[in-house]
Amino acid sequence: MEQQNEVKLSSLLELETLEHGLYRGQSWDLGFRALFGGQVLGQALQAAYQSVPEDRVVHSFHSYFLLPGDAQKPVVYDVEIVRDGKSFSARRVKAIQNGRNIFYMTASFQTPEAGMSHQYADMPNVPPPEDVEPDIRMYERNYEHLGRRMREALSYHRPIDIRTVDAVASFTAKNRKPVRATWLKTNEMLGNNQAMHQAVLSYASDYHFLSTSLQPHGVQITDKNLVIATIDHAMWFHRPVNMNEWLLYVMESPVSENARGLVRGQIFNQQGQLVASTMQEGLMRLREE
Repeated sequence: MEQQNEVKLSSLLELETLEHGLYRGQSWDLGFRALFGGQVLGQALQAAYQSVPEDRVVHSFHSYFLLPGDAQKPVVYDVEIVRDGKSFSARRVKAIQNGRNIFYMTASFQTPEAGMSHQYADMPNVPPPEDVEPDIRMYERNYEHLGRRMREALSYHRPIDIRTVDAVASFTAKNRKPVRATWLKTNEMLGNNQAMHQAVLSYASDYHFLSTSLQPHGVQITDKNLVIATIDHAMWFHRPVNMNEWLLYVMESPVSENARGLVRGQIFNQQGQLVASTMQEGLMRLREE
């Protein structure tokens, strides 16, 4: 099984400046039917960072996916400076392809400061990443059970090392609980730029997220009758991110209704500290045969 030449994720997330407040990012085709949402999240966040004071880091963003993107074409990001206060800055980012708005993000940045601290979230007890098989290896071993689109996707480069706990069960079990735990880190060594680490985590946060809502229904994301798409995605950063080390992404879906699934996630470092939180709602529509 021949894979594409490896391209660094950091290169994908480095944007070309067209003019003040206007940037262009290249696209990767990862074998999906449309542009991967994580790419747009990571690039939009990088675009927002371009005009923010150097001492400020993103603490949250909220985004909407309006139209499917084209993985064969670049994306233009138009950044609006909403506010620069004493401690916080806000930016609004519009992603454009073919002259149409495909995505909006509003991001908030803060100058780090000391304050009250607590954590009422426990990291689950799961096998360490060294004892969990990489997803790509599991897919290769179960190649004959994969759908055509998933088989084709295996030939595309994967910039994130993803290791899903009990991943094989997703091919064999039916009506599973809507919970999932996944270890992840980059396949390349990143520098000390926190903005890049946050952008890479934003990119990775879209992997396997909405499909957690499919598990109680015995439906695979590769089902030819399934229409699945992200509607919105929000993320909160609680602590500094280090994508060079393993992070545990714990996902669950509390509800699915009206052809929409809601998922929420918690991202822990190996010390059990909650690094980031995520939420997403997406379309999950099954077409009749």
